[in-house]
Amino acid sequence: MARNPYESYKKQSIMTMTPGDMLITLYDEILKECTAGKIALAKKDYSEVNRALQKVQRVLNHLKATLDFKYEISNSLSSLYDYFIRQVMEANMKKDAAFLDEVMPMIKDLRDTYSEADKRSRSGAAKA
Repeated sequence: MARNPYESYKKQSIMTMTPGDMLITLYDEILKECTAGKIALAKKDYSEVNRALQKVQRVLNHLKATLDFKYEISNSLSSLYDYFIRQVMEANMKKDAAFLDEVMPMIKDLRDTYSEADKRSRSGAAKA
């Protein structure tokens, strides 16, 4: 049975990602689905709101579950992820985009910070 070439490409690209690339991709997915949820809220398409925001919760729960608590920052990130999850749940339950508006800039800042750290670690590794 023939496989979808796009699905094969997507699977291969995920399998060859660095941990930094994967983390940035997950944050991009969170931001994409938050935006989709906000658009769906504006259209009063509540099944789409639910789909998008549940996906955000799953990705945030995944990020939280993969924290390595031997590093002190993991406790802070865990609390931050809990906060994000609560806000996304509130947005979904109350059908109010204000909860998303509150956390999306913080999520974008985290994403950008990880992206910069990944670039710096790669350039440092290349010099060594």
